[in-house]
Amino acid sequence: MDVTTIGGLVLGLLSLFVAFVMEGGSPLALFGLSAGLIVLGGTIGAVMVSFGTRQLKSIPALLKVAFVNKPEDPLDVIEQLVGLATIARREGILALEDKVESYSDEFFKNGVRLVVDGVDPELVRDILENELSALEARHESGAAIFETAGGYAPTMGIIGTVMGLIHVLSNLSNVNKLGPLIATAFIATLYGVGSANLFWLPIATKLRTRSKEEMLSRELVLEGILSIQAGENPTILGQKLRVFLAPGRRTKDSPASIEEGRTAVDA
Repeated sequence: MDVTTIGGLVLGLLSLFVAFVMEGGSPLALFGLSAGLIVLGGTIGAVMVSFGTRQLKSIPALLKVAFVNKPEDPLDVIEQLVGLATIARREGILALEDKVESYSDEFFKNGVRLVVDGVDPELVRDILENELSALEARHESGAAIFETAGGYAPTMGIIGTVMGLIHVLSNLSNVNKLGPLIATAFIATLYGVGSANLFWLPIATKLRTRSKEEMLSRELVLEGILSIQAGENPTILGQKLRVFLAPGRRTKDSPASIEEGRTAVDA
């Protein structure tokens, strides 16, 4: 479980709620079933119009990426590649065929298979880079769903508020009810702006962050596999791939890596 996603969402909602109560507001005043229906239903409806069935079916998987999945540690990827380079250098490229099935990552396995099959290095690079481009496009398509929802939600909130004000103006004869009715009308705006900035847009950003982390791991695999095919020294290979990482993340005992490890254990 990703504690940053869940913790950030809980902290954001709790901060707004507590601050409202501290100012003397009633917690019940923040709940409006009709406003929630307008904002949530309207936002989901607009998103359904904007995207196709295939993209919408990916939403559960995208939420799993944002809330549950942890990216693979690039240092682990480098260790795997160095291990394969050691085997290839000692026993030959064909010896990697027995190791490839032990890995769960299809991109990793496909790259090793291409090398084992003796495919030209330039063709190997082209195939893997094309796969990376397609993967990045799929990731961006997923993030766009939530970003689009974040754009529609505030507008749906304004629509809900306008609808509420229409109801208020139709009841001007009852002055005693004007205050509560106006307050209820603005709940829709609160829901629209709040959901956009606490859920939809942050989830889109999280998905893009996850995409960058996965793309980094894939680029390490690409460069590592081509280096193995070229017969590079395993030690040199490890040093070469660590250049892709920030200086504070190039060793397991670096502060950044230790902190990431603690987060993974806590999750």
